[in-house]
Amino acid sequence: MRYQITGKQIDIGEALQTHVKDELGSTIAKYAGRPTDGTVVFSKSGHEFVCEAVVHLSTGLTAQAKASAHEIYAAFDGCNAKMDKQLRRYKRRLKDHHRERAEPVELMNAPSYILASEKDGDESEPESLQPIIIAEIETRIPALSVGEAVMQMELAGAPVLVFRNEGKEGLNVVYRREDGNIGWIDPN
Repeated sequence: MRYQITGKQIDIGEALQTHVKDELGSTIAKYAGRPTDGTVVFSKSGHEFVCEAVVHLSTGLTAQAKASAHEIYAAFDGCNAKMDKQLRRYKRRLKDHHRERAEPVELMNAPSYILASEKDGDESEPESLQPIIIAEIETRIPALSVGEAVMQMELAGAPVLVFRNEGKEGLNVVYRREDGNIGWIDPN
């Protein structure tokens, strides 16, 4: 597994990098078996250290966790515990996913845009209804079944996931509803 361990305006020493590789590697090996790469980013927010971890599995699934603590090792240990809990919770679903899928998830590239928000207190009428584009980013859209999309959304902790439905043509959306259920948008 490839690791990218970085700090945002924090110096990350060799001892912490070794600790992260050993602990995260053993956590992932227990449940996933085939990780491809992991990214761990440490930062400081006020008086607390924040650790964010993202692990990409060879099937195309992504698991991520985030934790904060007063000490940097405790922040990583909390993040690792969340990753462990997440993967343990989905172990059976991940095993079924590996068995059903012989090939990795196919990814399609699509442009993603960041639009300028309207300023608060600005009562004037805009000159045009076209939003102002601040940035353009390349986004990857996976080809998944609906069950895999729901699992991916929950593993990533995301409120919404856009995916290409393997069973049909076109894009679909799954999202977390306010009542706690999952919504699925399947246009014809």
